[in-house]
Amino acid sequence: MSTFTEWTADDAAEYVAVPADSDDKYSRGVLGMITGSAQYPGAAVLGVEAALRTGVGMVRYLGPGHPTRLVLQRRPEAVTSNGRVQAWVIGSGMDYATRDNVTKGLMAEAMAQTVAVVLDGGAYDLCDQATGPVVITPHYGELARVLGVEVHEIASDPAAWAITAAEKLGVTVLLKGHETHVAGAGIALVARSAPAWLATAGAGDALAGVLGALVATHSTEIAADATALARLAATASVLHGLAARRASGGGPFTILDLAEALPRTIAELVARA
Repeated sequence: MSTFTEWTADDAAEYVAVPADSDDKYSRGVLGMITGSAQYPGAAVLGVEAALRTGVGMVRYLGPGHPTRLVLQRRPEAVTSNGRVQAWVIGSGMDYATRDNVTKGLMAEAMAQTVAVVLDGGAYDLCDQATGPVVITPHYGELARVLGVEVHEIASDPAAWAITAAEKLGVTVLLKGHETHVAGAGIALVARSAPAWLATAGAGDALAGVLGALVATHSTEIAADATALARLAATASVLHGLAARRASGGGPFTILDLAEALPRTIAELVARA
């Protein structure tokens, strides 16, 4: 698994779920999200926005009061009641040290389910509590903290550390960077679609939402194929990067601009597939 294979737009196109005429909002995939906090309420908005624009039948958002109000103001189609889901996104815009008891309970309930889980910033400590398959989405500093090493060590060889983390933690790892390395289940992929302008606050929150949507819409494939989660993670990175390029046009952009560019980006990939 030492050689990373580049994951391209053509590869990603094969992992976009296109709804059939017979689909409804439940069969298209339901994504649960436990994200955002009083400190970082915007993370919840960005993740939900990106997930919905990537394509799911429903997003169930479960979070504190202030982020919930912001999510509903921006995306009134989000559902704020608990229920059955095909995947979870947990931890964006959270600090594990300041989680309240209600949030801890919601996380424990989610981790006890057998569906796939995307763990982001404030939830990497939950890796060993998972019942279903897990993908984590750290940047260099976060992975360094998880593994107990220095950031410069991760930066010096991110590919090798992505593999090390996947093997040590028993999860799929999406290691964010200008080149995104994905390792897990015996495969290793690298995505190179992101522009340098994407190094901006909120980008990771949106990526988690994109990935969550892809995981929710491919739950059957994940259950049947242990490598599917890594391919979906690489696909999320490609979509995220291509939408950023579209939003940028060679200049700066906001993460809501990126989210707005996702449907057109996905439409182009579907057409080429």
